[in-house]
Amino acid sequence: MHTNYYFLRQLAPALTQQLADYTVVACFSQEKDELVLGLTNGQEEFWLRVLLAAAGPLISLPESFHRARQNSVDLLPELLGQQVTAVSAWTNDRVLQFTFQSGATLLLKLYSTRPNAIFRPTPESPAELFHQRYTADAELRPLPPGSPTPAEATNPLGNPLKAYPSLNDVAVAYLRTRGYDPAPLEAKWQLVREVVQELEQPAAFYVIRLHGRTRLSLLPVGEVELTLPATDPIGALRRFVPLLLNRRAYEAELRQVRQQLEKRADEAATSAQHAQRRLHALENTVGYRQTADLIMAHLSQIPAGAKQVEVVDFYQDNQPRVIKLKPAETPQRTAQNLYRKAKNQQLETRELSARAERRETEAMWCLERLEELAALPPGDLRALRQWRKQHGLDPATVAKAAQELPFKVFEDSGFTILVGRNAQNNDLLTQRYAHKDDLWLHAKDVTGSHVVIRQRPGQTVPAPVLERAAQLAAWYSRRKNDSLCPVTYTPKKFVRKPKGAIAGQVVVERENVLLVVPANPFERAE
Repeated sequence: MHTNYYFLRQLAPALTQQLADYTVVACFSQEKDELVLGLTNGQEEFWLRVLLAAAGPLISLPESFHRARQNSVDLLPELLGQQVTAVSAWTNDRVLQFTFQSGATLLLKLYSTRPNAIFRPTPESPAELFHQRYTADAELRPLPPGSPTPAEATNPLGNPLKAYPSLNDVAVAYLRTRGYDPAPLEAKWQLVREVVQELEQPAAFYVIRLHGRTRLSLLPVGEVELTLPATDPIGALRRFVPLLLNRRAYEAELRQVRQQLEKRADEAATSAQHAQRRLHALENTVGYRQTADLIMAHLSQIPAGAKQVEVVDFYQDNQPRVIKLKPAETPQRTAQNLYRKAKNQQLETRELSARAERRETEAMWCLERLEELAALPPGDLRALRQWRKQHGLDPATVAKAAQELPFKVFEDSGFTILVGRNAQNNDLLTQRYAHKDDLWLHAKDVTGSHVVIRQRPGQTVPAPVLERAAQLAAWYSRRKNDSLCPVTYTPKKFVRKPKGAIAGQVVVERENVLLVVPANPFERAE
């Protein structure tokens, strides 16, 4: 409500009194949709900052302002040196007008959509628009003095709210607390007149919470958090805006971290389900080992070059079973290949079982964090940011690392994962940036990126983090399109580069192997 007509009509005379003999000495922007004015009377300074964003305007009067040295653009050069004579609010409108001694005017059009600033060096000059896309604003003019305004006299039986177009949702909510809805028409007119009188001569300014939003109100409605003197609209605005910005930041970060946790919980639960389905399929199909055993048990019955053979399956109550063969391959060779596949299948089964458990644990962790998030002190931005940092959910860490390091950088549960971009970059990562106790990963037996999980003092790398880093190593390798990829991992101290080796080539002295599905689980964050 701080951009509503009834507040602006309180603010305008206070600004006129405050800015008498003040001159504009700065006009610039250093953020998108921002207009900053600096004024001085030679002894004191006064700052006005207006955010003219399509999502909603915001006018603030900071007691001090430090202009950035970079990304700052001067605006409206003809405004500099102009001396303020008056500030006025257009009748029943959300336009604040600054009038200068030379006859120049600056209009702040504070509409909830399509806000703008319009400057005219002289009344006859073409308008200079802050948002040039709103060309119609060049013709914006106030109603001529004495123009009729909507009132009950023009339509005594009509809707009284339409007679006062400047009444917003706060005023309507206040009317409803006074029994507006069930009241007869004549009583409704009387209630509206009384509320308009309260708005024109407010007893105080109120910082309220209404419909989940923090508002500056001239009426005590909703949850009243602060009561401020009606004699000081400038002070009220200075108290309200920092509180509003803090809460907006809190709500935005709260929404972001909630969405992040919900997404991770959903992805982890889905991954666990896929692993369980694959595991069930493997456990309920005839294994490679059984087929190999049957071939070896019936070697004497298999003629050379046979395409298939029917055998007695002693694993299935001696039922007959047909086994397909490769004519160009001996039965022994076929059985050998099947035993190798059985070994890989056994590894896959163990990996799927472990993955399902890990992903279920991760989903549960995310749900527990969501419960903790709901219990945090509402509106406490500092507590929220400390909680995010504590649980490794702070995006600033990965953003800072991405700016400082020449590698692909990912953040997972507080651990930083670095991925080399090419052979030379791999050497740089492994030989210069990786610490001896960092965890080093690489797709086994193929070319690919070096991957490093940076250590955190006193903490071991959680299994879900290790799995996702291994998926990255597989994804950024020649095995990217394989259904499963073995990934080597070991502390970096067991990785060395032989003398004369080509770029990216290393020797691993001790290794563990993890079988994963190649993927980039951080694709959106990359």
